[in-house]
Formats: sequence, structure tokens, C-alpha cells
Amino acid sequence: MKKLVVLFLTLFVVLLLNACARSGDVLRVGMDLRYPPFETEEDGVPVGISVDVAMAFGEFIGREVEIVNTNFAGLIPALDSGEIDIVIASMSRTEERAQVVDFSDPYFYFKIISLVNKDYAEANNLSEDSTTEDILALEGTRFVGVATQVSANLPAELGKDVTEATDLSTAIASLTQGTSDILMMSAFPVVNNHKANRDTTIVNWDPFQISPISMAVAQGNTELLEQANEFIATLNEPGGLYETLTAKWDDEVRGILERYGLEFFINE
Repeated sequence: MKKLVVLFLTLFVVLLLNACARSGDVLRVGMDLRYPPFETEEDGVPVGISVDVAMAFGEFIGREVEIVNTNFAGLIPALDSGEIDIVIASMSRTEERAQVVDFSDPYFYFKIISLVNKDYAEANNLSEDSTTEDILALEGTRFVGVATQVSANLPAELGKDVTEATDLSTAIASLTQGTSDILMMSAFPVVNNHKANRDTTIVNWDPFQISPISMAVAQGNTELLEQANEFIATLNEPGGLYETLTAKWDDEVRGILERYGLEFFINE
């Protein structure tokens, strides 16, 4: 009997130590640190909204977090090869990506808005608050976008003719010079390029598309995926991470967007 008790206690201790070891494993989080204020670095140290999300998630599941700076295009390959455990990197949940990774529930929403040539806007009674329906109803609108990116693909999907530029600076030049009318893009580049061209552009805030931002894990990693979803379910609770992030980042986001704070990305 004594031997059975000793054996049982030994097995219990081994299982407990294994569980502690697993919970204490470093969680390798992939993100591309070139996109402030969500993912960036200061003096070589990762900082940003996504970094705070990753750190809070690590605390939630009892694992130390290591941020693995990875080019955005290499994040899914790094996940597949086992170099990272999870992607927390402003990654849109798309059908194509969902073929090769498992996505969590959304925790942010990135909106595709538009930069509009000011003369075109005035000629067609468009303002910052015009709707996408107002814009799409206009005939002969000259859309411009960057080849292979959403700024070119989305107008084409909406049945509009679009001129494809080789890069963003060329697309912006076309817009400000009046050879194009509208450029669709996410909020930060739209607003930043409006600030650089206030006399020739306006921002239209009604989104043409809303992209859910999710965490990504390797296919079949159900344990980590369930933990991610459990964590995301707590974000909007009183005193939850959304409140913490808003208190820390709202002023910076509002300083960039000039109209909205972090709620622009929290609310669908």
C-alpha cells in the first residue's frame, strides 16, 4: 500500500512539474515592428498597441512573451515552420489566409477609408461625412491604387476602373495633381498623406471595407487558439484591456487621426 502511495505521489509531482513547465514556456509572438503605433520599437525594444496585447495575453496564460520581429510577408511561413507560436500583428482575417492558419476571434477592426482630391470633392458635393454609397453612385470617378494592394484590388472588386500605380508616392502624386480622384486605404496612410497635402485632398471617413484583425496560430493548435479566444472575450469587460489600451494610446492615435482615437479600431 505504501509503495502505491509513493508511486501515486511521484506521478502526481511529475505531472505537476510538466504542467508548470508547459505553462512557463516562452510564447514566441511574431509581428513586423515597422508599423507604429501598433507595432514598432524604441531603442531596439518592441513597443506598441499590439505589443501590449501580446504581453497581456502572455500574462493571461502564464507564459513569458518573446516578440519575434518578422517581415509581415514571412509571418505565416514562420508560423508554419514553428519559428513562432502565434501572430499578433494587425493581420486581417481573410479566406485565403484561413486556408493555411487558424484564426482567433477578431479583437480589432481596420477600416478602408478614402483620400479624395479636393477639387473633385467640391465639384461633387462630397465631404468628410459623405457615405460610400454617395461616392460609388458617381459616374466617371478615377480611382488610383497601388498594384496588388487593397487600394487597387478593392475598387476593381466594386466594378470600378482603377489606375494601378507602382508605389504609394506615385498614387498620391496622381491624386494631388488631379489626374485621379480617389485612393482607398487604411486610416493611417490616408490621414498622413492628407496632412502632407491639406490644400489638395480631403479624408472621407465612411469605410468601404472593414477588416477583422485576429490572432493566428498554426493549424491544429487548438489549445493556444482556445486560450486566445478566452483572452479576447475578456477585452471589453469593465477594467479590461480595451480600457487599459485606451488610457495609454488614445491620445497618440487621436493625434495621428485628428478625429478619432483608439475606438476607431476597437469598434466594428
